[in-house]
Amino acid sequence: MGTALVYHEDMTATRLLWDDPECEIERPERLTAALDRLRQRGLEQRCLRLSAREASKEELGLVHSPEYVSLVRKTQVLGEEELQALSGQFDAIYFHPSTFHCARLAAGAGLQLVDAVLTGAVQNGLALVRPPGHHSQRAAANGFCVFNNVAIAAAYAKQKHGLHRILIVDWDVHHGQGIQYLFEDDPSSGCSLGCPARSGWEMLTTWLPSCTCCSHWPLSLTLSWCWSQQDLTQPSGTLRGKCRPRQSASPISHICCRCWPAAGSAPCWSALESIQSARAAQAPYWKSLQLQDVTPVPTSPSTHSPEGRPPPLLPGGPMCKAAVPAPAPSSLLDQPCLCPAPSVRTTVALTAPDITLVLPPDVIQQEGSALREETEAWARPHESLAREEALTALGKLLYLLDGMLDGQVNSGIAATPASAAAATLDVAIQRGLSHGAQRLLCVALGQLDRPPDLAHDGRTLWLNIGGKEAAALSMFHVSTPLPVMTGGFLSCILGLVLPLAYGFQPDLVLVALGPGHGLQGPHAALLAAMLRGLAGGRVLALLEEDSTPQLAGILARVLRGEAPPSLGPSSVASPEDVQALMYLRGQLEPQWKMLQVRLIAEAWLCPGARLCRRGRWGGQGK
Repeated sequence: MGTALVYHEDMTATRLLWDDPECEIERPERLTAALDRLRQRGLEQRCLRLSAREASKEELGLVHSPEYVSLVRKTQVLGEEELQALSGQFDAIYFHPSTFHCARLAAGAGLQLVDAVLTGAVQNGLALVRPPGHHSQRAAANGFCVFNNVAIAAAYAKQKHGLHRILIVDWDVHHGQGIQYLFEDDPSSGCSLGCPARSGWEMLTTWLPSCTCCSHWPLSLTLSWCWSQQDLTQPSGTLRGKCRPRQSASPISHICCRCWPAAGSAPCWSALESIQSARAAQAPYWKSLQLQDVTPVPTSPSTHSPEGRPPPLLPGGPMCKAAVPAPAPSSLLDQPCLCPAPSVRTTVALTAPDITLVLPPDVIQQEGSALREETEAWARPHESLAREEALTALGKLLYLLDGMLDGQVNSGIAATPASAAAATLDVAIQRGLSHGAQRLLCVALGQLDRPPDLAHDGRTLWLNIGGKEAAALSMFHVSTPLPVMTGGFLSCILGLVLPLAYGFQPDLVLVALGPGHGLQGPHAALLAAMLRGLAGGRVLALLEEDSTPQLAGILARVLRGEAPPSLGPSSVASPEDVQALMYLRGQLEPQWKMLQVRLIAEAWLCPGARLCRRGRWGGQGK
């Protein structure tokens, strides 16, 4: 299975035939530019190309009225004056003789992708479509949108494939009110924030273009995970999350939350207010948002300064080591690290074949090993690597790591004896830094200490999950106890690991499951899956040789792109886990901009603030 790309050149046919400054930005180049960029980056060639088909009348009727579908059909034979007159009956829309054909292709592309994914033909996919759809309503075109492509796809997936829970993440300058209206009257769905809520099915947050995604992911990913774990009492329905920046008269001037590479930008205060409003409105419906007895000290935006002192300990917080003064942030952090895309391959390097290990067909079991002399040279400083079995494992790891650094292998799994885990990890770090990695992230789980001779030059970010106590020894050396509850583990990943990791922007990620790591397979898989977004997916997992074959198999499937298995029943983070997390965030916040998002005291929250339910394009004007 791979990634599908659905497209049809006919979708470029529709265009504006008269002068309309409001609609002139909706042009064929919006589609061709995206396709050209995919081709320039070599991504189109790595996808399974599917030609879009037209959606049928019955499929359009899943969300649109027959009268509206008939009205759009008639545009095929209208003249320019008639098309202009009809367009004027709707908000920010224009019709063309090819509109009906293009809009059916756009809707059909989504349906074709749904079929391909749900039948197992591909693992995931992208549909490049035009016209867009999320503003379109049951009987009205709106905001360049004719047929509501995503809503049709969701209804189709429920009807044809029997799905019960569908997550829609809508990312745009404007609120996609069309999707909201089409689903909000469903008994198993609800209404957006800012109105009397019957359920927690929909979330709407407002953003400025300078905001970074670190503000949004703890809430959106938590709700997404809870949704998959059936953390609500309702048995089915569609959850829709909406992220949009503050609106202006120039939609094309915005780039919403310039995503992960924008390490130099910090969240704005109004965005934080929006997040807290969303949390307050959603908390009654989602267990993982119901963190009780945790009231962090509000922090003014003016205190977010790299030169500022670390905030005080939280009242009642855990006993933690005091943070030593952090070194000046490396200049590397100011420059995005762009990694060339390696071959899409996952390799498993084991010292001995295991007949019980089940791997996907395209995962390679490595046979090669580094030269003996080279391996011995790297092992010489470490007494624990003198034994033959440790030396053999090290040679295989070095061979795998070189393949990743050379761009031949995308990700991999290596095994080592438990007694040599710390030394093997030390060699992997040193080898990576000396053979091309500019910034290396190491997430060490269990009884693994930071190598004492590792330089404090800002090139390595060491995160230890499983330490005895929460400690921020420097901005690049962080330790936290392993959370005892699943909710605490998820909060640690979303609230600490990912913000630090994306702020650091490594070009190589090491995940080491050391002695006493305490992680079950699904938890380790979730961590690996979330770290795949870094470094172009260049992730190396280091396991103990006595780890179960099932763990290696799960990690191999995740590293090649499969979804991680379920974590089981959802749970709320324990107060101790939350206090440790908030302490570390407070200590590290002055140095890491992606941590400058604090959970404000509940009394400060104003449910529904800055959120709007209805209006032009889903907001108060454009």
